[in-house]
Amino acid sequence: MIKKFILFDIDGTLIDAGKAGTRSITKAFYELFSIEDAFANITLAGKTDVQIIKEALVFYGLSIENNLPHALLSSYLKNLKNEANNGKGHVKPGVKELLHTLNTLNGCVLGLLTGNVEQGARIKLKTFGLNEYFAVGAFGDDNEDRNMLLPIAVEKLRKIQNINVSFSDCIVIGDTPSDVGCSKPYGATSIAVATGPYSYDLLLQTSADYVLHDLSGAKDLILNDIKN
Repeated sequence: MIKKFILFDIDGTLIDAGKAGTRSITKAFYELFSIEDAFANITLAGKTDVQIIKEALVFYGLSIENNLPHALLSSYLKNLKNEANNGKGHVKPGVKELLHTLNTLNGCVLGLLTGNVEQGARIKLKTFGLNEYFAVGAFGDDNEDRNMLLPIAVEKLRKIQNINVSFSDCIVIGDTPSDVGCSKPYGATSIAVATGPYSYDLLLQTSADYVLHDLSGAKDLILNDIKN
């Protein structure tokens, strides 16, 4: 019987991709529209890839119709395959140990809840050997609204692994207020980790159930939550 469905954000939480995603989407905008440094004035953290692309198209007065978002995603993913392997990124502190521990626990299932489109998520995780931990998840191409992703992840778990889980048995781990915000309406436990662009003090101001400096201290916290 499942005890917990533990869902991780990727960028800033599991890994630092060395800005591979930013470079890749910036190159995509230059390739399609000859716009240099297109995201200099656009905030990326906590948003889905589709949301980011649509915001940028509107920002530059470009149409979001005529398959432009799809064309940009294709160009982005092509660039990401090259950029993700540049050696500039790293796995965040405590992540590998935490994933290994949780992956061996009976009744504990790991998943992803990320704004990355799935193909982009897999490219990034493969670079650091983390794909094997996550058979299921909800992604930015499932819904561009991050607040809709937790129900999608729970439904995928039911369909793919024939496992039913309630929202109250979900733990969402992320590094931005958006990660906290997408869990709280459903009654899921939220763990905010200050390994991304938001400081520990800023994350304390969210409604997260727990705020950590990094995931090195998450193992005991999660194990205690599972026992209870």
